[in-house]
Amino acid sequence: MVNKTAIRILVDKGLRVTPQRVALLDILLNLDNHPTIEYITEYLRINFPRISDSTVYNILEAFVKNGIVNRVKTENGIIRFDPVTENHHHLYSSDSEQIVDFIDTELDKLLNDYFRKKQIPDFIIEDIRVHIKGRFTNNPQHKE
Repeated sequence: MVNKTAIRILVDKGLRVTPQRVALLDILLNLDNHPTIEYITEYLRINFPRISDSTVYNILEAFVKNGIVNRVKTENGIIRFDPVTENHHHLYSSDSEQIVDFIDTELDKLLNDYFRKKQIPDFIIEDIRVHIKGRFTNNPQHKE
């Protein structure tokens, strides 16, 4: 089945639409778990058994460069990929390494107001994202 959302995103960003790019973007849009490059590659190989690690890496780099996905680094230095490019924060579980999106407009306002008043010398803030480390006591809520 063709993922029209993935195709539209690629076209909107001016990227060539290839079956591998569509499949990879479809994985990112539907997994909702901030997958690693290894997990993405494993999942892709179900339909593209001969896809190389370098092809997957190059596609992900193009997606990051074009603002389609963001890199998220865990406490252990593992790189994961996040297709949610709107402002949000992350809850990071130290025991399971699970990353969950945390959206809180009140927190965003607080942070923006604080740094606007603080005016750090010789530094222009481009983005503020909070990485909150802890442990889940039950199933996490993905969105507030």
